[in-house]
Amino acid sequence: MDRQLALDLTIPPALSRDDFLTTAANRDALAMLDGPNLWPQGRLLLIGGAGAGKSHLARFWADENGARVIRAATISPAGVDALLGWGGALVVENAHEIAGISEAEDALFHLWNLAGARRALLLITARMPPRDWGIRLPDLLSRLESAAQAVLGPPDDALLPAVLVKLFADRQIQVAPDVVDWLAVRMERDLGLARHLVAAIDRKSLADRRPVTRRLAAELLDKLSPPDHTPAMPSAS
Repeated sequence: MDRQLALDLTIPPALSRDDFLTTAANRDALAMLDGPNLWPQGRLLLIGGAGAGKSHLARFWADENGARVIRAATISPAGVDALLGWGGALVVENAHEIAGISEAEDALFHLWNLAGARRALLLITARMPPRDWGIRLPDLLSRLESAAQAVLGPPDDALLPAVLVKLFADRQIQVAPDVVDWLAVRMERDLGLARHLVAAIDRKSLADRRPVTRRLAAELLDKLSPPDHTPAMPSAS
């Protein structure tokens, strides 16, 4: 059988508010984002694991509040002043990545103080609480630890299958409900894994010119799952 060339192209995810899947795992965090007037001194940390939905939340919040979105590791003290105007808004993503990078830590510290002085909104995303980042600048760590936190919980029974449906839809893949249900009850509750799994299924389906079935999904889940997790093979394709 001829194999179709599968181009490894990044599929832009749908990141509007309408595309966000709200469940008990993220409802409280969403409510906090929607009340920036209640953020202490206009600052909020959005905490959640890889693939938990931080970037999705941050992107539509930024669109709705006219905020610029930057990656924490790219900021420097010299560029902080231009990032945030009076009464403005800014999203700093993946702040945990700056730990041990003195210039980035200094920049975030200055940005934190600038946001307060200019009465601006500052939303910071990270994978874990600040105490676990490895921050070396004590003044920055103390400020981050005092900030309000919106925490995204692990995916629940409603969220994981809904995310799988969305990820397949983002790639314009039609998948039977039984395939999604089969995956949702067998895979780890890890949205990062879900994203990698759907991408792998897409590539394999295109390369082999195979429809997306439970058997194909099982093959890829077996390859991507942790060593101690062995998904059961489906009884039928």
